Amino acid sequence: MNSKISVLIPAAGHGKRMKSSVKKPYLMLGEKPILSHTIDRFEQNTVVDEIHVIVDESDFHICCDEVINPFRYRKIGGLVPGGKTRQESVFNGLRAFSDDVDFVVVHDGVRPFIDDDIIFRCLEATVEFGAAISAVPVKETIKVADADLLIDHTPQRDRLWRVQTPQVFRKSILIEAHENAIQNDISAPDDAALVEELGLPVKLVMGSYQNLKLTTQEDLRFAETLLYKKL
Repeated sequence: MNSKISVLIPAAGHGKRMKSSVKKPYLMLGEKPILSHTIDRFEQNTVVDEIHVIVDESDFHICCDEVINPFRYRKIGGLVPGGKTRQESVFNGLRAFSDDVDFVVVHDGVRPFIDDDIIFRCLEATVEFGAAISAVPVKETIKVADADLLIDHTPQRDRLWRVQTPQVFRKSILIEAHENAIQNDISAPDDAALVEELGLPVKLVMGSYQNLKLTTQEDLRFAETLLYKKL
């Protein structure tokens, strides 16, 4: 692609469900912190030009000393201070980009098993549609409940997808979506939802059930098994 592609890796969350005194991005997975594994995937990708990592400003030194400097990454464009929410953090990242960036890849810092094929297919879909996200079909039957935990209805499973990252956008679209959210006080669970608020299409791209977001100790144990299978 003859376009500049920049990656935003939000990693400013505290991860209370992991029940660890160490923040999730800095927990060890094998011989590296989880966040280093994630950065590796984009450092090695042939079309990615630069990577910006979003962390708490108080963690800048930890991120440099434990995650970035030991592995001599060449594509790190800088660290970005996180906001009060993920939405604010991503907007901070967008403001750190230079004007010549064409496409933005947003990927969770604790989702270390992303592969090149998914990244490439998300980028290809974004060229056509302006926005694309990795997702997998829901395997289980889903029930929608009311406030009293009584079943309201059962949606068709074949139309339900579990959203992952990467989420890829033309930079101009993602900036417009975030600015619209600020102007209209919109809070959304992910960047794709902000683009949906503009009435613009977002293409689903088949992801992988191995593209895990490491949220709990159980996830971490499974990730260790998965890592050693890949070695």
